[in-house]
Amino acid sequence: MSSHEHPLGISFEFFPPNTDAGRDKLIHVRDELAARKPRFFSVTYGAGGSTQARTREVVRAVGESGITTAPHLSCIGSEKAQLRDLLAQYREEGVDSLVALRGDMPSGMGSIGELRYANELVEFIRTETGDHFDIAVAAYPESHPQAPNLDKDVENFARKMKAGANMAITQYFFTADAYFNFVDKARALGVEQPIIPGIMPITNYTKLARFSDACGAEIPRWIRKQLESYGDDSEAIAAFGTDVVSRLCQRLLDGGAPGLHFYTLNQAAPVLKVVDNLTD
Repeated sequence: MSSHEHPLGISFEFFPPNTDAGRDKLIHVRDELAARKPRFFSVTYGAGGSTQARTREVVRAVGESGITTAPHLSCIGSEKAQLRDLLAQYREEGVDSLVALRGDMPSGMGSIGELRYANELVEFIRTETGDHFDIAVAAYPESHPQAPNLDKDVENFARKMKAGANMAITQYFFTADAYFNFVDKARALGVEQPIIPGIMPITNYTKLARFSDACGAEIPRWIRKQLESYGDDSEAIAAFGTDVVSRLCQRLLDGGAPGLHFYTLNQAAPVLKVVDNLTD
């Protein structure tokens, strides 16, 4: 790949590692992925204070690559004063992109916080900081796990976009039509901003099944069956996963998707195998 921005408009997500070894590995992965000139990196965020500090630290480390780095910001469990401080700190550190999320309800936490929904968080960021930040929000092509139905979910999504988001990144999915259907519904409600498909590499069936159950992403039956048939053969799983995900990505790009956002799980190889299979 030449040194200009990747023509496909790819981006990558990391999570804050818990250990020093994990952090060292992340720096290595960051460098490998930065070489592909992605549009941006994003860094996930957990509820509660300790992880917030860790997110900031990782945002700093990842941002040293020179690639735009967007921290996740969630409103559940946060008070406005806290968010105001965090926005000020990020501005000071030169961060100009954010991923604004509602966030998960942590178990045993009494307070939801002053902002309950992502559209309120987007409005708050805009009120506090004007146009300083590029804001991405989440989209759920197969419907948010807590939405009563897809149409309601798309209405909520349109509300977030109209609150001032610049773009959206979807939850991962394996059925291209789910994405195209969601985009059509959003466009019909007047959403014009880019909706970037989120892509999850397949490297481990058990992990994937656990993630998917937790976030409401559908693993099509034929993919499940094929993965089950491989048992513990991790090479076969990886090869099949690369093939399935590459074909999904190609179909999305051919159908007009404005880029691809990869959930890396802090690993470079599975994602790069897919990226290298794609053509403009």
